[in-house]
Order: sequence, then structure tokens, then C-alpha cells
Amino acid sequence: MKKIELLSPAKNLEVGIAAINHGADAVYIGGPSFGAREKVGNSIEDIETLCRHAALFDAKVYVTMNTLLFDNELEDARKLAYDCWNAGVDALIVQDMALLNMDMPPIALHASTQCHNIDAEKVKFLEDVGFSQVVLARELSIEQIKDIRSKTTVPLEYFVHGALCVSYSGQCYLSHVIGGRSANRGACAQPCRLSWNLENAEGKRLATNRHLLSLRDLNNSKNIEELIDAGISSFKIEGRLKDIDYVKNVTAFYRKTIDEIIERRDDICRSSRGESNPSFYPNPEKSFSRGFTDYFIHGRQKYIDAPYSPKSMGEYLGTIEKVKNKSVTIRTGKTLHNGDGLCFLDRENNLLGFNVNDVSRDASMLPTIKHIDTSKNRQIQRQTVTSNSDISMATRFKIEGSKIFRNSDLVWQKEVEKSQGNRKMKIDLIFTDTEDGFALSAKLHDTDSEYITTYLSTEKEIANNAEKALENIKSKLSQWGDTEFMVENIEIFFDNGQQTTDNRLCPQESHVETYGRMSYFIRASVLGEMKKDLVEKLRAYLIEKHRNERERRNITSSQQNVIYPKEHLSYLGNVINKKAREFYEFHGVKDIEDGLEKIKSNDELVVMTTKHCIRYANNICSKEIGKPATSLYLVNDKGRFRLDFDCRNCCMKVIKEKFI
Repeated sequence: MKKIELLSPAKNLEVGIAAINHGADAVYIGGPSFGAREKVGNSIEDIETLCRHAALFDAKVYVTMNTLLFDNELEDARKLAYDCWNAGVDALIVQDMALLNMDMPPIALHASTQCHNIDAEKVKFLEDVGFSQVVLARELSIEQIKDIRSKTTVPLEYFVHGALCVSYSGQCYLSHVIGGRSANRGACAQPCRLSWNLENAEGKRLATNRHLLSLRDLNNSKNIEELIDAGISSFKIEGRLKDIDYVKNVTAFYRKTIDEIIERRDDICRSSRGESNPSFYPNPEKSFSRGFTDYFIHGRQKYIDAPYSPKSMGEYLGTIEKVKNKSVTIRTGKTLHNGDGLCFLDRENNLLGFNVNDVSRDASMLPTIKHIDTSKNRQIQRQTVTSNSDISMATRFKIEGSKIFRNSDLVWQKEVEKSQGNRKMKIDLIFTDTEDGFALSAKLHDTDSEYITTYLSTEKEIANNAEKALENIKSKLSQWGDTEFMVENIEIFFDNGQQTTDNRLCPQESHVETYGRMSYFIRASVLGEMKKDLVEKLRAYLIEKHRNERERRNITSSQQNVIYPKEHLSYLGNVINKKAREFYEFHGVKDIEDGLEKIKSNDELVVMTTKHCIRYANNICSKEIGKPATSLYLVNDKGRFRLDFDCRNCCMKVIKEKFI
């Protein structure tokens, strides 16, 4: 049976635990250094704590070591790999091939999307040299994924939600060229989210102060089953800079989405155990987003970009019916609250927002608004909101009838903040008397795991009312509070030589079997002490079991005679240390250039390659208008960059021209 993994981001220990509790099968987190988000490093101690919590549910922890390494950093990276292995980490996500050419622990390695994993040839090479999972490029379509799957066996990971890098991962040098902050070194300054002017070769301005390289956020929730059938087994949520409420919400949403698919299929299952019960209704529209796209999964499409603002738009509410002074009347099927944050595009397409101070409603039924979700029989209402904002709404709104969004739902946010996830595993219990006391045993329900037992020596007192005593025992054994466990079945054995069966349900609807007609009077404190000890033993058993069963990499696999698909590596190969150079030379590469992070060059350079095409987005695609694709230029205070259009391969290149 194919195991399906939901992989969530963790900025820190708190977020990682929240992700696990809200349904993640695995989390990825940065270590103290060498992660592609240098601002979110974590101590080994915190990572070990996260590993112990994840292991309870057989969930995994991956540490990101996906930056390029200089020679003087190799030894520190090697030591960190050992620290991660000893802490219980399941795998490292890496970019630099130097790590395959060093004395490393037997920890599994995953090939980061920074490795530029765009075709079957590259993925097969990574599989053959020992990677146990490969993160595919976000730009790939369903058909391309199917092709990779047909030619490889390594588990495939794919981003399904979150912010999109406009460039092919690992192939963006714009931040490095502009300000010396390398994306391959975890220091990207995100120049793609800045506003740019667009000019032609003659200097004519075609667009002014537009976020021309900024993309919408990815949302592939409607394509999950299609991706499973195409060969994806790990579904990754972007967001190691995202806060805890974002991770709770998006994780819970995809948990629900994937579980609904698993529920009706018998060929797939979850890769971890335990059921989560968030105390809110998950909705990704209510978390940070620039609007959504499923990108290129079904081929090229319009409206993948967010040219007007890189800020969050939030959920679509409806349309503006009337603007008067500082009040706005909205037609919407959503309930607004005091304190909500609303936003809109003004006449110049600038994103503006305001907080709601007061809401009044007209409950009369209105015609359904296009794009409004009425699946839950929401009534379309007129809702008038007022604000103390300094925004002059009467003049700043484009027109009455324009769209309005909510980027902060105060009531819903409070529900998310309170949610603990309450992830639980079902256990079966056996309670027996012993020669000098009692024994309580537990095992995971519907598994072949062993029983874990705790014993208590104590004087035994025959109960005067056996039936009542048994009910008290059942009741106390059924209550496991805020632990990770909930009781499914209870069996009680008392050795009096006679056997009866009681099929009545205990208070938590657990199945109870009782053998024998007599019972003991047992104080609640005694049962409480036994349960407490059993919880600790169960936890220790599950943690140790997961730790011992971690996948181990064959260290010698990278030394096999596997030929790299190319004989020449330009600076795009991202080689900046001797160990990576030796690795590629061993695998047949004859000519290797240094990566940009190691050299200074005034030559013309491709600093970004992207599937996003500005000509296509602005309805001037050469294929559509029948004219050759001439170069355009991106211009702002950071520099001037030429845009070349590779129409044959349907991609755009951002060029730093040669300095003269």
C-alpha cells in the first residue's frame, strides 16, 4: 500500500509541534545553520525535542541543509549532520553534492528543489547516487511528473501550497547580483517581490511600478488525487517563515483533503498515525495569500501573477454596492465582524486596507453573487461597514461594483489561536490482577505492536458491589485526558475461575470485555498512578521504535559508477567547493565552472530562468500576436535587466548585461 505524506513547515519548535498536532505526517525545519532560510535557525536541542514528539505518531522530522557550502564550511556541515542523526532526525534536505562525498552518518538524504529537479534524467541520477526522496520543481506539469515516475522509483515530493519562487529553484541569482545576498546561500532579499518598470529596447515605458515578477500563491488542493495517481507521495506545504496560525490552518486543511481521498481508496494510506481534531474549520483563504494559482500543473495559464501587490489579499468577500464617506456597503455571503481587516485595489491598483469598527446588516435575500460560495446555504446580504480609517473611500475605491477582500477575520483567528489539534492514537487496554497487585497493558489499536505493561503492587480488596466496582474501573480506564491516547477497547481479567462477557460500551464508547463475576475496590488514585506510568512507558516505546526504524542511507551508493547526464557544468551547476567538484568529476563531468557565489564577473549572465512570461501575462505573447518576441527590460533603482524570451521552450530569461 502506497504511503502518502503530508509535509509541513516549521519555523521553530512551537510551530513544528503544532504542525504535527494538526495532522502533518512530517515536518521540515532549519538547523542552527546551512538552511535556505537563514533567519529561522533552530538549536539541536529544540530539534531533538521535536523529533521525540513527532516519533510518538511515527511522524518524521527533516532538517534543511540546502544551501551551497564553501570549503571552510564543509567540516561544520559534516558535524551538524551527525548532530542531527544523534538527535533523531529522519532525513536531511540538501542541495550541495559535497555532502555525498564526505564522512557522513547513515542519515537519509532528500534532494532539495534547489537541485533543479526538472526531468527524469536528473531524478534518476539522484536516485542512483543514494537520495531517498526527491523534491520536484514546482513548474512541472502532471504529464511531466508521470514521465519522471515511469522512469524512476524514488519517492517524489511536490509543493502543493504556499509562496512561489518565480525562478526555477536553484537557478536564481538576482538577489546575489543586486546586493550580494545569495538565494543559494539562504539570504534571498526577494527582489522578485519589488515593483519594476517595463520598457522596450527604445526606452518606451510599457508598465510603471508593477510587481511584474511577483506570483500568486500556490494552491493545489483540488489536484491532490491527480497528483497521487501521477506518482507523488509527499505533499509539501511551503512556509518556514510562516507563523503558527498559518501552519495550523493550512496543515489541517490538507489533512482533511488527503484523508477524504484515503477514506475511499484501498491502495493508499497515511504515513503516520493518530487523528487530529482542530477546534476550528480550516480554510486556506483566511491565511496569508496573494491570491491562488495551481501554476503549471495543467500547462500554461493566465493569472498566475500578482502584479499589483505582494501583500496578502485574503478571502474574497463579494462586491461593493455603495460607498459613502467612511462607510462601505458590501454584497456578501460571509459574516463580517468588528475588528476585521478588509482590503481593496484603489483607482491606481494600489492595495489599500482598513479595519472594521462597526457592522450593520440587511437580512433581505439578494441574488447570488458570482464567485460567492453558497454551498452552505449562506444568505447573500447587504452589510455596511464603517471605519475610523483615514482612507477617503469615496475617492480611493475604483468603482462601485469592484471586489473587496478580508485579510483578517478576527473571530476565526481567535479560534485558530486556541486550537491544540488534539491528535490522538487509539489504544487497546488489558487490566488484570496479579499475585501482589494489578497490571495494566496497552498497545496501539489495529496494529501488530507489542503490549506495554505497568505493574503496581498493592493490597487487593474484594468489592462488595462487583458490578458498580467494574463500572468505576471502566470509567477511570477510559479517561486519558490531554495525553496522546484514547481508548478503543478494554479487557478486564480477574482470576476467579468463571468467565462472563460484558459488551456494554464505556463512557468514551470503547468496547469493554469483562471476564469474571467478581471485582475489586480500587481507588481512583491507584488507577491514575498506573495510567500515568503506562503513558510514559508507551511514549518511550514509541520514540525508541521510531528511532530504531529510521531509514538508513547506503553510504557507498554515491560511489557507484553512475554517469551524470551532462559533461559540462556552467555556473548554473552551483559548484563552489572542492568536494562537490570531486563528486561531479567522479560521475563523469569533464568541465566544471565555479558557481557565481565564488566568482565576480562582468560578463553577461542569466540571473533567472522562469516559466512565468511577462509577455504572455500582458497579452503580447509572440505566439498569440504573430510577431517575434523582442527583448524587454525590467528597470528600477536596483538596476536594469534584459528579458529574453525562449519561445521554443516557453520560458523567460532575466539577463544581467555585460558591464562596459
